[in-house]
Amino acid sequence: MIVLGIDPGMAILGYGVVEQCGSSLKPIDYGVVTTPPDMMTAQRLTVIFEAVGQLIDRYCPESIAVEELFFNKNAKTALSIGHARGVAILAAALKSVEVYEYTPLQVKQAVVGYGRASKQQVQQMVRMLLGLKEIPKPDDAADALAVSICHLHSIALQKKLQHETGSAIFRY
Repeated sequence: MIVLGIDPGMAILGYGVVEQCGSSLKPIDYGVVTTPPDMMTAQRLTVIFEAVGQLIDRYCPESIAVEELFFNKNAKTALSIGHARGVAILAAALKSVEVYEYTPLQVKQAVVGYGRASKQQVQQMVRMLLGLKEIPKPDDAADALAVSICHLHSIALQKKLQHETGSAIFRY
């Protein structure tokens, strides 16, 4: 199963493509999509929309995992991130790829096992779980990989529980 993880942002949107092969995880690609602050909002959103569409076309993920927006004290920043999330989700929807959303707490719990883990702890676990020599840079790419890992762990748990109980436990 191939998953595209997205850490949304207007200036920097992180992405991470991870494949699950049996019980192991394999990083396929990761990086960022950037838009300059002097570009008009509509143009920035178009760049993000097209880039996510190209990632979907290139890697054919079975699902996309997007980090949910957590409360931000700066309303303008929160709106900006929300716009970026929206066009990323729209790109997936138009290509008929299922989208799953995870809070930062859920991502930390799935990757580190502790919902209050530090950013450094999450990045170190991403490096270890994916067998990378170094922590992925920039941080937005590492965060996107963590979202992918969270989704793969969540789906694996759901399948295991469904197999044991005969019915789905979690609904997204």
